[in-house]
Amino acid sequence: MRRYRKLDYPVAEVRRFLEPGPVVLVSSAWKGQRNVMTLGWHMVLEFTPSLLGTMISSGNHSFELIRRSRQCVLNLPTADLLDTVVGIGNCSGAEVDKFERFGLETTPASAVDAPLLAQCPASFECRLHDASQVKRHGLFIWEVVKAHVAKVPKLPKTLHYRGDGQFMRSGAEVSRRGLFKPGML
Repeated sequence: MRRYRKLDYPVAEVRRFLEPGPVVLVSSAWKGQRNVMTLGWHMVLEFTPSLLGTMISSGNHSFELIRRSRQCVLNLPTADLLDTVVGIGNCSGAEVDKFERFGLETTPASAVDAPLLAQCPASFECRLHDASQVKRHGLFIWEVVKAHVAKVPKLPKTLHYRGDGQFMRSGAEVSRRGLFKPGML
């Protein structure tokens, strides 16, 4: 097994190694306003009920729409939408209609008011489960109340943000299913 020689590294940059997973596009709606934002800071917290955490800065235009409506949709873009993902993240919904600017087609959700993005192969309707960390850390704890997933692509090529404007795409699937004990999958 390979061993690594490690050097000191700036602690403020560890996120470049630990970013949690695929970039998502968070759509929101409240009192006639709607927005979409790019988000890379999220995590799975529980399987049943399906709980997810997202960190959304209070300085983000979507923050108040999401905080007040207590709901959102997490949409999973594929790698072919990279420039759109970056563009959405580089402008404010307070100044521009991002749906129009980026040609995003929406469809109605069934359990929340925020729209689904038709260009994303998966969309997860969420309702706020726990707001106890929103004020202090911008951490919203969501319950996924409805999931919409396309049959194709079966394994979407997702984007993963590495920081400093660098992304990587999800790669080939590797299975070790046979090594897991029953109930541990």
